[in-house]
Amino acid sequence: MRVVVGMSGGVDSSVAALLLKKQGYDVVGVFMKNWEEKDGTDVCTAETDWRDVRDVCDRIGIPYYAVNFTQEYMDRVFTLFLKEYQAGRTPNPDVLCNREIKFKAFLEYAMQLDAGKMATGHFVRTNEKGDLLKGLDPNKDQSYFLYMLHARQLQMSLFPVGEMTKGQVRELAREAGLPVSEKKDSTGICFIGERRFRQFLAQYLPARPGDMVTPKGEVVGRHDGLMYYTLGQRRGLGIGGRGDGRRFFVVDKDLEKNRLIVVQGEDDERLYSRGCVCTDVTFVREELKDNTPVRLHAKVRYRQPDQPCLVTRSGDRLTLVFDEKQRAVTPGQSAVLYDGDRCLGGGIIDGLIR
Repeated sequence: MRVVVGMSGGVDSSVAALLLKKQGYDVVGVFMKNWEEKDGTDVCTAETDWRDVRDVCDRIGIPYYAVNFTQEYMDRVFTLFLKEYQAGRTPNPDVLCNREIKFKAFLEYAMQLDAGKMATGHFVRTNEKGDLLKGLDPNKDQSYFLYMLHARQLQMSLFPVGEMTKGQVRELAREAGLPVSEKKDSTGICFIGERRFRQFLAQYLPARPGDMVTPKGEVVGRHDGLMYYTLGQRRGLGIGGRGDGRRFFVVDKDLEKNRLIVVQGEDDERLYSRGCVCTDVTFVREELKDNTPVRLHAKVRYRQPDQPCLVTRSGDRLTLVFDEKQRAVTPGQSAVLYDGDRCLGGGIIDGLIR
């Protein structure tokens, strides 16, 4: 059977291709280009990554191609990314990229190459029913970013490194002589790369500086633009020497008056939420019934330990009430539901329950 592997130039997808080749599949490597540089720099390392893909595929002995999805990415991911920031929210474009590009546009492309399956280097697992399961390495599990996928997409996908730890992946790459065995993992949003986020965002959205104020309206500083800040943030506020000396934290945004609301002290109750309401709800397989509360676990950000909560579905909305108050629950981010190791789905955080 032919398997088309989405290759990023990193060690995970490279080892995924290696494993599939060893298992006897007819493997084809494909590099996706999702972003066009506009400033003449190479911060996204696209050329370097493409070179690494070619070198790895030559080493493994498989054919390789490059495919350009920049227009699809702009239309389906980046446009929404900008709208969310304009609305004062903090979006997670990597979640949308997985749904719209890697497991939709790329999956369709793989089928055009007569593939029986597609594969990626994500640290997740699946089964014949199309369940989405956590990767065995708890420090690398990426199910949070794939919760928008449906069972049919998962049934057509393979995740060869999902049963491995990161250390095992690197060791296998070393043994095979892959040139990316020691390559540093990419961080941050894929199309921004290592550049400064504020400089990048300023190219697309006008910044509107304004006041930083306490909940009582006392002006304690100036912000550079509400889009640059997220709930719970303490770094980069530039507020010092006030009050009792404790750090300030962002707790809210007043879009109408262009004010950033901050409080002093990390134990302030306004930093915490009892629950949240989610919209744009998706499930791997339709399982939660309307108006029937069920106890599950959830994450409201990547790498957060699973938090026990009571979940109630109402059509395209979810209400999550946590057993313990959660810090810095952020509109625009995703709340992802789990039943043990199985990821059920989730939604975009739209409102907070204080």
